[in-house]
Order: sequence, then C-alpha cells, then structure tokens
Amino acid sequence: MRGRKIVLWRHGQTSWNLERRFQGTTDIPLTDEGVHQARRAARLLAALKPDAIVASDLVRARATAAELAAVTGLDVHHDEALRETYAGHWQGLTHDEILERHGEQYAAWKRGEAVRRGGGELETEVADRAAPVVERSAEKLPDGGTLVVVSHGGTIRTTIGRLLGLEPGAWESLGGLSNCSWSVLGESLRGWRLLEHNAGSLPEPVLGDDD
Repeated sequence: MRGRKIVLWRHGQTSWNLERRFQGTTDIPLTDEGVHQARRAARLLAALKPDAIVASDLVRARATAAELAAVTGLDVHHDEALRETYAGHWQGLTHDEILERHGEQYAAWKRGEAVRRGGGELETEVADRAAPVVERSAEKLPDGGTLVVVSHGGTIRTTIGRLLGLEPGAWESLGGLSNCSWSVLGESLRGWRLLEHNAGSLPEPVLGDDD
C-alpha cells in the first residue's frame, strides 16, 4: 500500500462569497480577508509536508495556491479542468435571485437530480474533468506522499464523490467547504477514504456556489 494522501483545499474568501453570489467560472479575486485566510491555512498545510500542488487556473485559486507555494518552495501546476462548475445564467446571481427566478431547478438540484444549473455543466461532467487530473497527479506521488489540490467548493465535492465511488445522487451528503478549509482523502487497500472534511477554519460559515 502506497499510503498517499490528497488534500482538497478550497480558495479563500471573495466579495461574491460574502454577497452569496454564484461565481462559477467567473474570475473573481480574493478579498484582503481571503488573502489572510490563505496565508494562515498555508502555514498549517505546509506542516503536512506536501510533495506537489495542483490548482485551478482561476485567480482566486491561483492566489490561494501561491501562499502555500511561498512557504513550501513547491511549484504550482495550474489546470483549467479544476475550475468551478460552469452555471450559465446563474453566474452573477445572488442566492435569493436564483431561488426567485429558478426555484424549481434549484429544488431539483438539491434533491440530487441531474440538473444543468443555468444551462451549464452537470455535476457528473465536472467530476469527469476534475477527478482524472487529481488521480493523475496523485499517481506521481512517492509512497506516503501528499498532494494538495486547490480548487472550488462544488468541484471539490464532485471530485470527492467520484474518488470515493459514491453515486452522484449522494454527493449532496458531502457538506460544503468554508473558505480556505480542506478535506483529506487517504489511500487504502479498497481505494480512497475520507479522513477529514471541512477542516481548518471551523466554525466559519459555508459561503459558496455549492450551498
């Protein structure tokens, strides 16, 4: 058994998080507080002695990953396949606006149905693009090595669901991540296991596209 670990780390706070505005693939930067969150979390994650960092190429994930790179000396590999779910005309809307304009679609999504939110991607399609990047990166780790994946709440949840072998309808059972919190998967004889979820900065509220 190789004993590898995958740390899936959500980006720091953005202004759209605070406004409960659906970001999706819109490229929104971190707030000053988001930078502080990333810097604080990076010091904790550096103690895990990661071997590699891969990140979404959106600026909020790039800036978050850069804080860990600064304290570990590791390079960051950016991949657009780790971006947040594309959600079409939901993007830019607040949570209340989505409920008002697309309430039935939102309710169906929450029931675990396959929904193209705003005419965008299905959650399974997000997993189809993101999970292979994580798996390929993990394969390159040494025995006992640790990979840090810097991504987005919805993408992290679908990736965890796929790597754990859960049915897509059950992915909603994985709660959302607070800004700059992370989840940890550990390798076992039967595949990946969820060791930690939403760790790092509790009791911060969950403010994201996947709530």
